[in-house]
Amino acid sequence: MNLDDVRVFARIAELKGISATARALGLPKSSVSRALARMEAIAGAALVERSTRHVRLTDAGVLLHTHALRILDDIAEAETALEGLAGTPRGRLRVNATHAFGIGVIAPMLPDFLARYNEVQVALDADDRPIDLAATDTDLAIRIGPMADSALIARRLPSVDLWLCASPAYLAAHGTPRTVADLAAHSLVDRQDRINWRFADAGVIDVEPRVVIPDASTQKIVVEGGAGIGHLPDYLVRPAVASGHLVRLLPEVTAASIDVHALYPSRRSLSAKVRVFIDALAEHMRVTARLAEGR
Repeated sequence: MNLDDVRVFARIAELKGISATARALGLPKSSVSRALARMEAIAGAALVERSTRHVRLTDAGVLLHTHALRILDDIAEAETALEGLAGTPRGRLRVNATHAFGIGVIAPMLPDFLARYNEVQVALDADDRPIDLAATDTDLAIRIGPMADSALIARRLPSVDLWLCASPAYLAAHGTPRTVADLAAHSLVDRQDRINWRFADAGVIDVEPRVVIPDASTQKIVVEGGAGIGHLPDYLVRPAVASGHLVRLLPEVTAASIDVHALYPSRRSLSAKVRVFIDALAEHMRVTARLAEGR
């Protein structure tokens, strides 16, 4: 049984389509069909039932799929263990993170990381949509906020502070808030329909925002354009504050920090490439925060 054919079959079962599998693997559709045909010849039975829109596993396909996943997991575990034993980070590292975190944190640290580990290739998927890390080829995911119950291994990274920010033009037109209570009279930008900005030592703002945008990097653009006041991650707005494009408001007010975690599947050993990436990311976040504080 050809291991590449096993991988193709497992992806067909996951994506429920020949064309979708071909696109995901970057293969011609004919190559995917031939791989499936070889698997069916070995199994001595049809593994899928085809329709005009998708394929469905037969009973034989369901049985073989279970064993295929186990085989692929065992091979991935062996490769990862050998890689960790060798101690040299190498190979393709697939990382998933939100768009804002990818722009604000991962992208700035990548040049130094790649220069240091020249045998590692990084594929960054900057997407705010949740993914099933255990069911994909992703090696590592960065998650912002509270952790849900998960079978994934989590390593805590330095937390992120939220900064209240507005453009100089907005403040010139609408005035500068002096207290947390003053914020309620301003145009506010948030990711959901109800703002619940909690400040450890100055109360809570609970109002409807004027602008609702789920993505923090898009919020930043709108805030820079003068649409209102945002409550944005420090890593995203720090350069704009330093350049004067944004003004940090009420810096003396303590806002709750946001937890950040690096996650990887528990079924895999911690490979050298994942380990050094997490270490580099954590150090980059710590150094950036120290530089911003002038330390």
